[in-house]
Amino acid sequence: MTDEKKTILVTGGAGYVGSLLLRRLLQSGYRVLCVDILRYGGSSLVDIWDDPNFVFKKVDIADFKEIDTVIEDYQFYAIVHLAAIVGDPACKLEPVLAVLTNRDASIHLLEKAAKKKVKRFVFASTCSNYGKMADSNSYVDETSALAPVSLYAELKVEFEKYLLNRTFGGNGFCPTALRFSTVYGLSPRMRFDLTINQFTKELALGRELVVFGEQFWRPYCHVRDFSRAILSVLNAPESKVSHNVFNVGDTTQNYTKAMLVQEILKLIPDGKVKYIYKDEDPRDYKVSFHKIQSELGFKISKSVPEGIRDILTSIKAGIIDNPDDQRYYNTPIHR
Repeated sequence: MTDEKKTILVTGGAGYVGSLLLRRLLQSGYRVLCVDILRYGGSSLVDIWDDPNFVFKKVDIADFKEIDTVIEDYQFYAIVHLAAIVGDPACKLEPVLAVLTNRDASIHLLEKAAKKKVKRFVFASTCSNYGKMADSNSYVDETSALAPVSLYAELKVEFEKYLLNRTFGGNGFCPTALRFSTVYGLSPRMRFDLTINQFTKELALGRELVVFGEQFWRPYCHVRDFSRAILSVLNAPESKVSHNVFNVGDTTQNYTKAMLVQEILKLIPDGKVKYIYKDEDPRDYKVSFHKIQSELGFKISKSVPEGIRDILTSIKAGIIDNPDDQRYYNTPIHR
């Protein structure tokens, strides 16, 4: 790994988003170093293990000494920072670890990257930062007020503000925050604790799907399109992305939970669904993605109905043999 223009560090690269990103980067001609603690296993890395442009280091980003050694040993062109305790339930379950990983370790990584003169830093943030929209008839965008309502989103907002407001002495360091939609779709490190994946799985297995708060809005984006958005940022002129933030998704892909169910029922018409009214979930937002489309030319490649079809057919065909296995969940499952 000698060509600094071609070397990318991906934290959390063995995860749901990262495992696809690694492949996309390798296919695009980059050399890639992945650091991951393998909290959910490393089987997602098997098929790229012997790629000459791939290196893996089992390192916890909260181990400052070890992560410093990695950054000192290589000359990285960019760092794509995905590693985190991901999701509201996981952060609620381990709040101390979430603060250490999602905030403290992220700040350390960012400062070390700037000091080592890494050119680009792409941070995986979330549209959950918007919390609850004031007007259900309007869309929030990158200029809208942030109103996090969970520890997960609070930590994302805190680090995002640090990243965007820190000047780093004008040394040419180019950090970017990407506020990702709620993700779905097939990945080498599959998850079934995500709304679309979970809903499709339950109905595909012939169970009654229980839906809480069917009226709440969220934007959804296929996991493969996350990688494409990250590549768009890495390839964009610095002037367009430095100290900038972009929502990642497509404005047409805002759905309520009830709308998602209707899409699944088009494929499983005899599916059983039970709605339970819930008004206390404060996350309710429709998001505009005009900025990333107009400024970076980004467009999604998969729609929600297409993603649902992929998940359904993979379960029906037995590609995923036991979707209830704990390895597909970020928190302990109870049945």
